Amino acid sequence: MPDSLQLVIGADLAGQPIGQAMRLANRHGLVAGATGTGKTVTLQRLAEAFSDAGVAVFAADIKGDLCGLGAAGNPQGKVAERIAGMPWLEHKPRAYPVTLWDVHGQSGHPLRTTLSEMGPLLLGSLLELTDSQQAALYAAFKVADREGLLLLDLKDLKALLNHLKDNPVLLGDDAALMTTGSSQALLRRLSTLEQQGADALFGEPALQLEDILQPDGDGRGRIHLLDASRLVHEAPKVYATFLLWLLAELFEQLPERGDADKPLLALFFDEAHLLFAGTPKALQERLEQVVRLIRSKGVGVYFVTQSPGDLPDDVLAQLGLRIQHGLRAFTAKEQKSLRAVADGFRPNPQFDALAVLTELGIGEALVGTLQEKGTPEMVRRVLVAPPQSRIGPLTEAERAGLIARSPLQGRYDKPIDRESAYEVLMGRKGLEPEVAPGKPVAEEPSFTEKAGEFLGTAAGQALKSAMRQAANQLGRQLVRGLMGSLLGGSKRR
Repeated sequence: MPDSLQLVIGADLAGQPIGQAMRLANRHGLVAGATGTGKTVTLQRLAEAFSDAGVAVFAADIKGDLCGLGAAGNPQGKVAERIAGMPWLEHKPRAYPVTLWDVHGQSGHPLRTTLSEMGPLLLGSLLELTDSQQAALYAAFKVADREGLLLLDLKDLKALLNHLKDNPVLLGDDAALMTTGSSQALLRRLSTLEQQGADALFGEPALQLEDILQPDGDGRGRIHLLDASRLVHEAPKVYATFLLWLLAELFEQLPERGDADKPLLALFFDEAHLLFAGTPKALQERLEQVVRLIRSKGVGVYFVTQSPGDLPDDVLAQLGLRIQHGLRAFTAKEQKSLRAVADGFRPNPQFDALAVLTELGIGEALVGTLQEKGTPEMVRRVLVAPPQSRIGPLTEAERAGLIARSPLQGRYDKPIDRESAYEVLMGRKGLEPEVAPGKPVAEEPSFTEKAGEFLGTAAGQALKSAMRQAANQLGRQLVRGLMGSLLGGSKRR
């Protein structure tokens, strides 16, 4: 029987459990393999193990079937046979505490952040700006800081850019950066982003990290799933940018934890190649730096992709747990890549990792774990343990039930449009700002409301965000970036 503080993955061919100490699970990891080799089920198994240990999980549900975590499994056939071959597993079919999220708010709670929290570096990457356009965006954010203008959604930034076009004196020494061409290009990119539906990502109530970290009532870690089935195909840059933002926020907000018996949070980044494809060099360098440093905050980052070659070498070198499902090699380039994957493991004299890579069946993997002292263990051929939850998607009725029973019900579902840059600048022109359909203006709370009850509402979340931003803004002009604390300042307003 494995230790309760083990991240148990499965069993070797002799039936012995294979896993890694949970206290080393913040050393990050990789789940790789060709399509159809069992990566999603492995991810499901890992999410369950983290949840059982009281560790919160955030994962992207790319194919729409990871949400089966919210329903009890019904093992049959080969799955039942594999369970029978692992008598130590104590397999008990059950559902896990799952919270569903969706940027568009259709299949889960709406997932939002603000432009102010995202900052110009990440936003510039999302908009795929040139260097000159990026400089203009930085100049606009600098004016927003100085003028006390909140940038919450896209209409705020558009209003600010138009205002600066008419009042270039506000830019001061940065006036040369905001050329007519750069300003018009920024406005065009923002309009394109709106047409792609990405404007739904920006606004309030914005995601509060404490809601992700809050455990379930029975002590298990809650599993937060982002429905990315449409997002990855229709707006992959939005998907990647949101995950980078989440990583940045965790790094900036969480305190140092030192050595702990388990992580605070496990992040699973599916389609991980999207995080690095076309990413500006400056952003990629900071991302690599945060991946290296965030483990001290108690966060384990797990990349899910087809091939380890999809990740930069500097990131691969930081991954302690490696789970490699089967790969296929038909060309000389693929065979070279296959050898590189095999060489990434500590050799096992009992078998040839290169040969086994092409022989692995569905649900089998080569696994490299860390020993107690943090050094690599020899690679082993492992049968992945079946999950206790359902293998396959939930029905629409089951999804609706999960959302209705969510402890976050009502917290994020109604958008709020409080006074920000757009309203302030319209007011300066003597114009009445338009209220977007379905976006009520945030009302001031009465003093008779109970503070505890109010802060649990959507309006309360907006107030908490406003108070936090105001406190961070007092007494200094902010320097934003992907990782504000690494640059010597905070990027939150």
